[in-house]
Amino acid sequence: MDGSGGAKPFPFLPYGRQDIGEDDIRAVAAVLRGDWLTQGPLIDAFERALCERTGAAHAVACSNGTAALHLACLALALAPGDAVVVPAITFLATANAARYVGAEVAFADVDPATGLMGPEQAEAAIERAERAGWRVRALAPVHFAGQTADMAGLGALAARRGLAVIEDACHAIGSLCIAPDGRAVPVGAGTGGTLTTFSFHPVKTIAAGEGGAVTTNDPNLAASLRRFRNHGMERDPAGFEDHEAAFDESGSANPWYYEMAEPGFNYRLTDIQSALALSQMGRLDAFVARRRHLMDLYAERLAPLSPLVLPAARVPWCRPAWHLCAVRIDFAAAGRRRPQVMADLRVQGIGTQVHYIPVHRQPYWRRRYGDLALPGAAEHYARTLSLPLFPAMADGDVDRVVRALATALGLDGPS
Repeated sequence: MDGSGGAKPFPFLPYGRQDIGEDDIRAVAAVLRGDWLTQGPLIDAFERALCERTGAAHAVACSNGTAALHLACLALALAPGDAVVVPAITFLATANAARYVGAEVAFADVDPATGLMGPEQAEAAIERAERAGWRVRALAPVHFAGQTADMAGLGALAARRGLAVIEDACHAIGSLCIAPDGRAVPVGAGTGGTLTTFSFHPVKTIAAGEGGAVTTNDPNLAASLRRFRNHGMERDPAGFEDHEAAFDESGSANPWYYEMAEPGFNYRLTDIQSALALSQMGRLDAFVARRRHLMDLYAERLAPLSPLVLPAARVPWCRPAWHLCAVRIDFAAAGRRRPQVMADLRVQGIGTQVHYIPVHRQPYWRRRYGDLALPGAAEHYARTLSLPLFPAMADGDVDRVVRALATALGLDGPS
């Protein structure tokens, strides 16, 4: 990666990819040469680094972002009869995690320009859920593309209604929320949410291969997350129930002993993955700065294509660590269908993606809840297209993408 924009051009530009350096490779190789491949010291080291970065009191690393969401639902003891408010624009996992524990999903609409659920949309979803007889227990705002939802507004709504907040920050490691008093608060600090989940998939800002984490300031929730991550096993003597089996005659805990009060899962992260993620954490500031620079270039280069093509709408309460460059295109006005535009871009060496198909339109959810009218989500979906964005892109790659997009849309692009 070259912050001056002098990076080697990519023959094919995917919409996102990992950036692995020699230090990352050496970190992983050191684990492979060492004693611990899993359940070793690097998991703790990575969790400490997450706490230092986010300001959270506790971080619990796990196998992936979906596991993080599931663990959050388990830790909150969500159950059948409960409901979680989830924006319709997100990946499948945000809603699926609620169903894993038997809870219902109250889908909320979003702002079509940002893809974000706001307090008004969340409250409308709560009221719809209550009419259905559900007990709403939690909000699950999604920080789409790296921009945070309005956590001040959603936090106030949650406090007023006595709800927990699970922040799906799988797009937003390194993003900052601007508090009402002007302070820049890292995503994951827990000031607006009960639990915050992260993903370290290769297309995310930092990579662990696969990996995830949950941050929280609640020690009881943290303990619950750790139990559910590891089969439900309790190794803390203070939590043992069968004292006769747990302790010897002197009152010391038997060294082999553990208990399981309820089943958990094998959602552990390995030391191999932790080594990569920990090394990548040392590069997070550079990654975030490069992504912001590239997004500023996109905004400048896309300006001549307005109003048919608009860059990501920016919100005032966030300084994002951009994960996606999700632009808005009026395909109908351009007289071009999105599949053909994507195919034309691919021929020119440009990969794109659509984030996301509104989750409530998936067959499972339509069979369960019927057809929901969420016009903001429908408008967002109709116009969105994610263009390449990753730190190793050169400045000139942005020009290449915009020229290719203009050609695919039949427009006069920048010179």
